[in-house]
Amino acid sequence: MSSILVLGASGQLGQELRVAVEGSAQHYTFASRSELDVTDQLAIRHFVQDHHIDTIINCSAYTAVDRAEDEPEEADRINHQAVAALAVLAEAQGLYLIHISTDYVFAGDSHRPITEEETPHPQSVYGRTKLLGEDAIRCTGCRALILRTSWLYSTYGANFLKTMCRLMQERQELSIVFDQIGTPTYARDLARFIVSYLEQDKGTRQEGTYHFSDEGVASWYDFAEAICHRMGYSCQLHPIRSEQYPTKATRPSYSVLDKAKLKRDFGITLPHWQTSLEDCLNQLTSTETNE
Repeated sequence: MSSILVLGASGQLGQELRVAVEGSAQHYTFASRSELDVTDQLAIRHFVQDHHIDTIINCSAYTAVDRAEDEPEEADRINHQAVAALAVLAEAQGLYLIHISTDYVFAGDSHRPITEEETPHPQSVYGRTKLLGEDAIRCTGCRALILRTSWLYSTYGANFLKTMCRLMQERQELSIVFDQIGTPTYARDLARFIVSYLEQDKGTRQEGTYHFSDEGVASWYDFAEAICHRMGYSCQLHPIRSEQYPTKATRPSYSVLDKAKLKRDFGITLPHWQTSLEDCLNQLTSTETNE
């Protein structure tokens, strides 16, 4: 039986992992930032040794994409330096590290699904610091699985879906960017994949960098329209270009991830984003009804 530490457990993926591990044969310990800060490497080292941890899932990240432009040192401290220290610890202790990365490591200037072999070229502080974290893991040679994902949403935490649900109830109309293309990904799908993989009794674990997102393609406008339609909101949506909604950080214009390598090496199929959105909204409305 594995002893698995989940860092960043209060975020949306961390909370979805809590749901996904119910009934698991493995032993999971969930630690939020207030309980075990990813930047406090001495505390993490002691925790790993005291609890005989053999696997770390790092869900911790500085994800405030625009604020990172004003706080590059803090973003680097969490997304790069802390990850580098985790990788050193993993190598020294023989741990298996699962690290969550992002589609923002790419420039997003192509118009075909992006494979793991393509050269990253981040356009924002967030993307650059996440890439530095990836590179630090690879440099140590520790046993690690890096999972790049995109447009994560959930019933937990702060995300696009929950923001849209709130705004569509408050306003009569909204303008949504239509020229940024990617794939909405239900955090529960990613959590289930990770837990299912760790449940397998394998002598060796898969290592390397893989892309994980749900299937299909959408713009932020498409995503918002699907939410509005499913929830029956009367809010009118207007498609706009990115330059009409300026942000401090540059977003990839096209960041659809190619999952062929993941599906081949792990033998899995992935749900379409619209199917998973329906599941998430059913969960969200069920939770609201019961409150």
